[in-house]
Formats: sequence, structure tokens, C-alpha cells
Amino acid sequence: MVTGKSDISGWLVRPAGGSAWAGLAAVLGALTVHTVLVTSDGGMDNAIVVNAARTWLDGESPYDDRHFLYFPSAVMAAVPQALLPRSVLDVLVPVTVTVALALGWACALLLHRVPLRSRLAALGLLGLAAGFAPFGQLVRLGNWTVTAVLALPLCLLLVSRGRWVAAGAVIGVAVALKPLLLPMALLFLFARRWAALALVVLVPAVTSVVAALFLPDPTGFLTRTLPFLVTGDDAFLRLYEASPAAVLPRLGLPQGPATGLALAAGAAGVVCAYRRWRGPGPVALRLAETSAGLMLSAFLVSRPSYNHYLLVVLPLLLAGLPYAGAVARRPWFWLALVPQLPGITWPWLESGRRRAFRDAITLGVLAVTVAYHSVRGATGARGAGGAGGAPEAPGEPSEESRGRRSAVGWVPADERRGSF
Repeated sequence: MVTGKSDISGWLVRPAGGSAWAGLAAVLGALTVHTVLVTSDGGMDNAIVVNAARTWLDGESPYDDRHFLYFPSAVMAAVPQALLPRSVLDVLVPVTVTVALALGWACALLLHRVPLRSRLAALGLLGLAAGFAPFGQLVRLGNWTVTAVLALPLCLLLVSRGRWVAAGAVIGVAVALKPLLLPMALLFLFARRWAALALVVLVPAVTSVVAALFLPDPTGFLTRTLPFLVTGDDAFLRLYEASPAAVLPRLGLPQGPATGLALAAGAAGVVCAYRRWRGPGPVALRLAETSAGLMLSAFLVSRPSYNHYLLVVLPLLLAGLPYAGAVARRPWFWLALVPQLPGITWPWLESGRRRAFRDAITLGVLAVTVAYHSVRGATGARGAGGAGGAPEAPGEPSEESRGRRSAVGWVPADERRGSF
């Protein structure tokens, strides 16, 4: 691997031209307007949560709908939407989801100290919107996964600046809205940041308990939703689940061995993520790749596990492209994304009943790539110093990060001892 002085890093961080921003605005605008025209209640998935809030306002239990898989705190968070006219939601939700996705991308860029006016800023978001099918699907569905897409890079941005407690609060609020980021508790455990870890657990726990007291079925999440999440026994959802525990039985492997294989893969992924946490390389890059490893490991195990979950980790990894030691420099990273190119009909993997097989390929290849990079490939970051000579480890600033600006004109994370 080479440093950013002689590769594509310099090109990526230079200011983008007007044509790139115009193209980005056109794609995001078209996607948002199309969603407004073809969806109701902000999308099918958002409608599930809003209908749960409406059900509660009518005096019934939101957990009567088996597809409502959120904590009781999400019911209360959806009440403002339930009080709005449906015509307003049709416009408000797609716009909000698109803006949140863009803000998540911006936080990922700031984590890696990439200028927001750079070519990577414009072309990266354009590539996600136009070249990664789950992006458009997430906007059209209005799925609350978008809260995690924004919360995770914001959390890591705060961590990179030593604000662990604030980062824990961000994850706690995100988990209260949707439990997707719960595996991030392991990052705070790795770092032994107990106050921040307490917020990750207590914020959703306290808000859910308080919210449950106002529900006609206070234990509905524990008695109905939790068993459903454990078994994943739903013929409709199974068509779209990408985890090995859901896909392998459809290929003939018994459920028991498939679940065991998924658990083993997830556990191995956590071990690899810990190795990345303890390994060399720029601080921002280690934060992003450790977190991506933890989340991908969870996606291998969780039921359900959908393709738009990948948007939680993909912006973090893609924004690290200027670093010479980044996993986004690996060819298998890009090959993993090929099945998600929009507008392509894959033989025997067409949309609908078999789309989950495509999603499983992307999830599996991406998880293996990140895990391998965490154990073996990240050693190439030692001494490379990233695109601008970022510090190799907490409390070990590189020569460049002590004050010398990089040749590409930007300065990655400059961490001091004790900030991690």
C-alpha cells in the first residue's frame, strides 16, 4: 500500500465542481419526489410504526401487529406523526429520510477529516444514491433504520473528539427508536467507557419502561415481539431476510445448523472487530472499521436482517477511502456491492422471492472482507499513516499530525493521549 501522497487520495479531497453537485441534487431530488408520488404515510415501513402509534391513541395495543418490532419508546416517538394528516406525512417523511442520509454521510466525512466540499463528498453520496439499490429502497420504505444511519457516524465523530458520554447518549437515543445499534455497546465495552456504556443501556431501557406504563399491554414487547424476533417465523419477512440463519434453510440446510453457523460467524466477526480495535492505523479508520465489524457481525445473526441495514456501515467505510490502509481500498469491498447495483436483473436471483440471496451474498462477502482486513490487512496501515499521516494508535500521534500539513491539503484526526 502507498500513502495518500502518490495515489487517488489527493484527487478525492480536492473541491468538487458544480456539475458534481448538480448531479447529486438532481438524483436526490428525483428520488425524493418519486417517493412522495408513489407512497403513503411516508412509506410502508414508516406506516407500520405510525399505525402502531395510532392504534395506541385508539386505546389498543400496538403489539397486536406482529410486524411492529420496536420498543415501546418508539410508539411515543411516532405519536407526532400519527397526529399529522397523511398528505403531510407523504411529503415530510421522504424529505426527512433523504436529509438524514445526507447528514449521516456528512458525519462520516467529518470523522475522517474529509472536506465537505470535496469530490468524495459529492461523488460518494451520488454513488450511494444512484448506484446502491438499498439507498432508494430505504427512502421509499421510510424505514427507521435511517436513525441508525445518522446516529452511528455522529457517535463515532463524537468519540474521535473524546466525547464518549455524548456518544453513548446518541446511541442510547437511537436504540430507543430502533434497537439496530445495540451491538455498538461492545465498542464502549472495548474502550472501558462505563459511563457512556450505561447511557447506551439506560436510555432505551428507561424510556421503554416509562412508555410501556402507558400502553394497554405493557409487556407486549416481551411476550409477543421478542419471541417473534428469536424465531423469525414469518413467511413474508423470510423472503427478504439476508442473514445465513434465514437464507441457508431455504437452500436445504436444517435450521439448527444454519443458526449455529450464523452464530459462529457472528462471534468470529466480533473477535476480528476487537483485533481491529487493538490494531494499528489512524484512529478514525480504526473506529469506523471496528464499528462496521461489530454491526456486520450482528447482521449475520439477527432476525430479521435486511439489505438496507448495510447503509449503517457503508458510508463509514466509503468515507475512509482516502486512507491508504482502508478496507475500501480492497477489491472485494467493491465486488461485494455489485449485487446491489440497481436496474440489473440477475439470473435466478430476481427481485421478489429470491432477492434475499443477492442480499446474503453482499452481506457475507462484505463481512468476510472487513473481518479479514481487521486481522491481516490492517497491518498495512502501520507506518502508512493514512492519506495525511493520521496517528497510528491512541496517544501515538504521527509526525505529520504533530503540525505538518499533508501533501493533499487536509489533516486527518489528531488524537492526543487520553482522548480514546
